[in-house]
Amino acid sequence: MTPNPSIMKSVEQLGYRVTVGDVAAQAGIDVNIAQQQLLALASDAGGHLQVAESGEIAFQFPQDFRTVLRNKFWRLKLQEWWEKVWRVLFYIIRISFGILLLASIVLIFVSIAIILIAINSSRDGDDSGGSSNSGGGFIFVPRLWFGPNWYWFLYWDDNDYYNQRRQRSANLKDNQYNFLEAVFSFLFGDGNPNANLEERRWKTIATLIRNNQGAVIAEQVAPYLDEISRQEEEYEDYMLPVLTRFNGYPKVSPQGELVYHFPDLQTTATQYRPQGIVSSLKEQLWKFSQASSGQLMLAAGLGVANIVGAIILGNLLQDQTLVQSLGGWVAFVDVIFPLLLVYGIGFLTVPLIRFIWIKWRNARIEVRNQNRQERVAILNQAQDSIKQKLSFARQFAAETVIDQKDLAYTTESDLVEQELEQVDKIDAEWQKRLNESNS
Repeated sequence: MTPNPSIMKSVEQLGYRVTVGDVAAQAGIDVNIAQQQLLALASDAGGHLQVAESGEIAFQFPQDFRTVLRNKFWRLKLQEWWEKVWRVLFYIIRISFGILLLASIVLIFVSIAIILIAINSSRDGDDSGGSSNSGGGFIFVPRLWFGPNWYWFLYWDDNDYYNQRRQRSANLKDNQYNFLEAVFSFLFGDGNPNANLEERRWKTIATLIRNNQGAVIAEQVAPYLDEISRQEEEYEDYMLPVLTRFNGYPKVSPQGELVYHFPDLQTTATQYRPQGIVSSLKEQLWKFSQASSGQLMLAAGLGVANIVGAIILGNLLQDQTLVQSLGGWVAFVDVIFPLLLVYGIGFLTVPLIRFIWIKWRNARIEVRNQNRQERVAILNQAQDSIKQKLSFARQFAAETVIDQKDLAYTTESDLVEQELEQVDKIDAEWQKRLNESNS
């Protein structure tokens, strides 16, 4: 079984000695899965089981367990190698869109310049008046395409923009892209800001349960879930996934109300200290791009220049006789022109569609966030029914710490050695039982 990265990370964060409840809460995963994964990890990485007299189990891992796994599993080595290669490949893919945009503009405008020069030269040759008009036409084309301002779509003179850019670059907290990366961001954005939403959700719910020593009510959990229908709210069906993930079960109060008990999250290898959590789960709004406004304007300007140039070039390429006579560069561009046109249209269409989609999605996110805040308000109002449920839940609140002195058995050493080490403890236990039986 391939080790779960979240399990290994949790073991490291918890000091290499954990219980199933510790890992399930830290990683926000199903308790049963955590138990299976811990058993497999202990077997593969040379971990040890520690059994308390109460029957609870803790896992002790060596601090170099990753090295043990890495040497044992060639697949992990291959995965690490591929992750390094993929980072390079993905970066190449990201900058390729900017390179393609610049290449498209160069192909289009150089082709336009060549065709216009050829047309002007042909007209000059047919003009018997010749010299004066020829010079004027020839000068006009270079000034149009290669004059002092020909590069307006690559740079512009804006001191404020460059000053702001220098300030952002000096600030290490800002995520500043180079131009080629900004083009990719303009087209496709920067990924899902809520990619780790489920991990955050379950880690927070697990922390909430542990903060309340393994017993909670549904109203405490509701602010961390998504849409809840009226039927689910009435019968608290939305708690079923939480019970399944953390191996909990409901308890019914004398008034017929439900509270939820999670015994596995009440057991820990070290003394648990309550942790601060957010009052409700908040989804982050999608951003169109994290590139600077100047970079986005530059990318959009290049996209407009590219599509305008493609339209002009398309009209010029309709004269196939001229294209065939020029050959070479122009003939090559004529062949790939459909691709240039599609790329130019897509370069502006994709961001436009994405902008509309982001607006729609953010509206839904804001509604969900608002609904969660309303559930917090209901909990804070603490009506009598909620107070009764909280009071009943406290009856099941408890915490069990598996300390080294409580161990009855550990796989770190031989069973006979452990019995010899604990002979006094065993004799005392037998004497206690004999005294109880005699009395």
